[in-house]
Parts: sequence; C-alpha cells; structure tokens
Amino acid sequence: MKSFRTLALVTGLLALSGVSQAQFSSTWTAVSDYDFRGFSQSAKDPALQASADYAFGESGFSIGAWASNVEFDGYDGDLELDLYANYVGTINDTFAWTAGVTYYAYPGSDNTATESAIGEYFEGYVGFNAGNFSAKQWYSNDFYEGGDSAQYTEVNYTQPFGDAFSLAFHAGYSWGDYWDNAELVDYAVQANYSFSNFTAFAKFTGTDASGDEKIEDDSGNNEPRFLVGIMTTFPWGD
Repeated sequence: MKSFRTLALVTGLLALSGVSQAQFSSTWTAVSDYDFRGFSQSAKDPALQASADYAFGESGFSIGAWASNVEFDGYDGDLELDLYANYVGTINDTFAWTAGVTYYAYPGSDNTATESAIGEYFEGYVGFNAGNFSAKQWYSNDFYEGGDSAQYTEVNYTQPFGDAFSLAFHAGYSWGDYWDNAELVDYAVQANYSFSNFTAFAKFTGTDASGDEKIEDDSGNNEPRFLVGIMTTFPWGD
C-alpha cells in the first residue's frame, strides 16, 4: 500500500498548492477486478485505484496521475502508475475535440527468471465528443517496450435515465504491429447508480479472443466476466 500512501500525499499537496486559475480533484475507486480493454490487470482480484487531477481553469488543459494495484504472473511488484496530460477543445455546446498523452509505468515489476520487467511506454490519442457519444484513436510506437507499434480505436456512449441512473456502452479494437494477426475486439456494458457523493457500478466486459489468444487463467484473463465497484470524487459536492 506504499504506492497509495504516496498518491494520497501528492493529492494533499496539490490541494494545498491550488491557485485561482486551477482546479484540483481526486477520484477513488474500489473494484472487484481491474479491467483494461477487456483484460484483467489484477488477476480477477479486487483493486483499489486513485487519481489526482489538476485542471487549468477554463483553458481545456489538465494533468494528472493515476494508480492501481496489479498482478501479473511471474512478475514482482504490484503497482501501475500512469501520468497523463489532456486537452479538450470546445467547438460548441454539443461538440468538442480532445487530445492527450499517457505514460504507463510499472515500478518494481521485475521477473528474476527472465531478467526482465513489464515495459513502460507512452500512448497518445486524439478524440471527438458529440453529446453522450465519444470516440478516441490511441497510438503507441513502442507498446510495452516491445519494439512494435500498437493502435487502439474506441467508441463510447452513455445514456442517462433521470439524475441517478445511467448505462454506458463501450467497444474497442486493438490492432497494429504488436497484435500481428491477432487483432481483438473488446466490449463493455456498465450500469451506474449515483447516490450522495458516490457512484456504484456493475460492468460486463470481455473480448472476442479465441484459440491461443483466449486467456482463461486469472492473470490477464480476457474472457467475458462481471465486475462491480464503487467510486467517489473529491472535493465532495453539497
């Protein structure tokens, strides 16, 4: 839990150092399985996740850090730490465009048998928002430091039902040199219920992987599965 104590300290320092032209927020999530593009990153075990985000007024720019516990067979370490910067350009009340970059790191993820570690890498994206619909195109030129490029295309749609309930739909496509001839489609349907300062959610996710690409082990599992969680964002509203 050292990593989360560190993130909590960063969260507090950012809150204390806030200036008039910037806005700080932090989101904390407890979830039964850390899902990333249809793959379990926590070996189907629960995960605690937290972010510290800093938005620069109405400029559209923001920066942040995000952390989660992870579990991969054969590797030491139990932390993923992401650093990111984003920009949202407003076109009108309905349409906007987005761009950003994320750096994925896995501190202490050594594999003594192979004398390797989980590769750290950058990934950038451009996207488009239209009301409740959004789409993003991601690209990394050195995915997991494996020497191959990878691309990820995603579309998302959220449908609210009143003030408290909503359904979110997601579809993604992983492709590029890294995936060779094993491109994968992932999907998710998530139900959200907001109450007080919290949001509870239930999610069904998975991929279309088959044959050798289908991972049935807990670590990296990409079979269809359910997960549940609860999240809150600080500072709390009234």
